[in-house]
Amino acid sequence: MSVSAPTFSPLYRQIKALLVQSLGAGEWRPGAAIPSETELAGRYGVSQGTVRKAIDELAAEHILVRRQGKGTFVATHHEQRQLFRFLRLVPFEGTLEYPDTRLLECRRTRAAADLARLLDLKAGDGIVYLRRLLIFQEAATVLDEISLPAALFKGLTPTKYEEHKGSLYRLFETEFGTRMIRADERLRAVAADAATAELLTVREGTPLLCVERVAFTYGDRPVEFRRGLYRTDRHYYKNELG
Repeated sequence: MSVSAPTFSPLYRQIKALLVQSLGAGEWRPGAAIPSETELAGRYGVSQGTVRKAIDELAAEHILVRRQGKGTFVATHHEQRQLFRFLRLVPFEGTLEYPDTRLLECRRTRAAADLARLLDLKAGDGIVYLRRLLIFQEAATVLDEISLPAALFKGLTPTKYEEHKGSLYRLFETEFGTRMIRADERLRAVAADAATAELLTVREGTPLLCVERVAFTYGDRPVEFRRGLYRTDRHYYKNELG
């Protein structure tokens, strides 16, 4: 019988995990400066180089931001560079402007088994369900359906949504203390049904891009499932690899 050898994480990865743990616990809020590399090295009893390597990885993952001559800060969805990080739609002509939105629905409901599995919930747990249109240059372009754990988003109402100016992820961060760190997406082609065609002002049966996303906060905790139906007659979906 073969015995698996124990696996060991490099020291800088262990420091990285401790930093993420502190971020998830709210020790350093979005936009705040974290302690210097020297201070962190003393705190964790490691070399400054080990701390630097951990911070480098967190910066590459858009969790931290280095600012020359100022220090290292917790990344925030308020930053311009973060504005289109999770919105990969690019127009055929011109530059992408942040869309207007029209809220169609915002209600409390219960998670079905498949959704509960994606969000690491129990079937029947409470969720907040949002349905909205993203409007680019006065044209309805994306129909979003968004599901969120109700326990994390207490107080998310149509009024709260309408009062907020800016991206939805900025609202989640500012009002509910939940920052989206990364997302897994699946893309496929679908045909517009009658109801979707009416909302997106296309013919029934028009090919649409379906983007299904699970977004995660610190500690790889899933906190959002989103299904977006995209018109692609004026825009395309752009991803950068490498």
